[in-house]
Amino acid sequence: MIAGGVLAACGDSNNGNAGNTGAANTGSENTAANNAGGEAAAPSGDQVFRMNLTSEPPTLDPALMQDNVSGTVADGIFEGLAKSDKNGEIVPGMAESWEVSEDGKTYTFKIRTDSKWSSGNPVTAHDFEFAWKRTLDPKAVKPAPYAYQLYYVQGAEAYNTGKGSVDEVGVKAIDDTTLEVKLVNPTTYFLSLQTFYTYYPVDKVAVEKDPNWANEAATFSSNGPFKLTAWEHNANLTIERNENYYAQADVKLDKVQFAMMADSNTELNNFNTDQLDWAGKPTGTIPGPQIDKLRKENDPQLKITDAASTYYYIFNQSKKPFNNAKVRKALSLSIDRQLLIDRVVLEGQKPAFGFVPASITGAEKSFREETQETYFSENVEEAKTLLAEGLKEEGMASFPATTLIYNTSDKHAKIATAITEMWKQNLGVDVKTEVQEWKVFLDNRTNLKYDIARAGWGADYNDPMTFLDLYITGSGNNDIGYKNADYDKLIKDAYASADKAERVKLLAQAEKILMEDMAVMPVYYDTSSSLVKDYVKDAFMTYNGNINYNYAYISK
Repeated sequence: MIAGGVLAACGDSNNGNAGNTGAANTGSENTAANNAGGEAAAPSGDQVFRMNLTSEPPTLDPALMQDNVSGTVADGIFEGLAKSDKNGEIVPGMAESWEVSEDGKTYTFKIRTDSKWSSGNPVTAHDFEFAWKRTLDPKAVKPAPYAYQLYYVQGAEAYNTGKGSVDEVGVKAIDDTTLEVKLVNPTTYFLSLQTFYTYYPVDKVAVEKDPNWANEAATFSSNGPFKLTAWEHNANLTIERNENYYAQADVKLDKVQFAMMADSNTELNNFNTDQLDWAGKPTGTIPGPQIDKLRKENDPQLKITDAASTYYYIFNQSKKPFNNAKVRKALSLSIDRQLLIDRVVLEGQKPAFGFVPASITGAEKSFREETQETYFSENVEEAKTLLAEGLKEEGMASFPATTLIYNTSDKHAKIATAITEMWKQNLGVDVKTEVQEWKVFLDNRTNLKYDIARAGWGADYNDPMTFLDLYITGSGNNDIGYKNADYDKLIKDAYASADKAERVKLLAQAEKILMEDMAVMPVYYDTSSSLVKDYVKDAFMTYNGNINYNYAYISK
């Protein structure tokens, strides 16, 4: 029998929820705070929007980003060739127009002549070429974890892996206002990728002048609706309207203030005492029981939407016994996901028995509808057998001393406690838990300095590839040490296919391999729960659970 003890207690305890590793605002949106019918309310009162990041952004350099704490700030201070409008549609951004060749492999972007960096330097096609090649640089002091997202571009993978020349990369500034991009294969979602931070430009002049340009507000240069004006590390961060932004007339907020509160009760108290205008997802935390209570009361400030995001656990497969698929399966099959959701998380999530969430589209319908809904079933007796077999295969008489790491969050702590208790009760294994600060946590995962870790992934664009290419060999986000040649081939074949149905078939086969290997342990498909003041207008959650505040305003 699964549960008992902590599961019963957690239902009455605080439980928060922190951001996923990775994500950007592309695709269609789920509105979280908008005008409730009738005529739009006019901006009134101080145009300051306040929300919580939970922790310090690990970086604000687009080349080095891999998390949604950094991304939440970046999406306000940078802008790519294209952007998402209020309806989630892809519209011109830094590029005022573009042309696509008949074979779908060459894009020619015309850069706006009225666009400037916050430093005053003009935004040019050269900034984009410089930024993309900088991200791909194999000799960079800090390798870009998301460099593989540029592999759609000709020569990008070869250059990034040290097998090609920078001159062979298919991005070229023809002149200051013309950028030519040549792709390896036609990519239907390439314009959506332009809204993702890895594709953002950087100010070539500022970067070459100061290698540490992104570390402080005083040296920072950006091209988005807002600019960075204050950054008290590990305390708060402020961005203000960028007077050099080409569409500044559309920006109604004067500033956005980001707090860095790790405690969910503190965040909730700040919201209730009018010190925050938005609490909870995507980067904040709300105690789980409070969400459950407010949902039952139909509180209009509570916004809950499905998110294209999966909460899961990962194993360091470079260490025994986690290199053994039977051991990984045993740990996965021995937990009760629905009980965890009902007693601990309390936010209406759905148990995950695959990796790609239901809100990601396939060829015609959702990817989950077009493929296999579940790849495994929870079964404690089978889990016991698998664990015994796996340990024997590794020459181990017993389960070794193991630590599960997670980043600072009440919710992650409660989930970790509940799952480790399930493992203890159902498999007889002891797993310690350890909380780590966000940046340390990410570094330890990246460098495979862990046994088991909490993970979460939100879609970067509306395609199953945004989840499945994470774990190809050599991916900058492959922080589990997973290698499978058959899996790699299916992903590469899907990259090359322009046929939607064929791509879904290939990606489904890849996901099946991932789940048969239990390379990752899915826990649930996530929701986005947030509290929003009624005077906040036109700030909304995107389909993948991120926030777009670029069109927001205050009406008191």
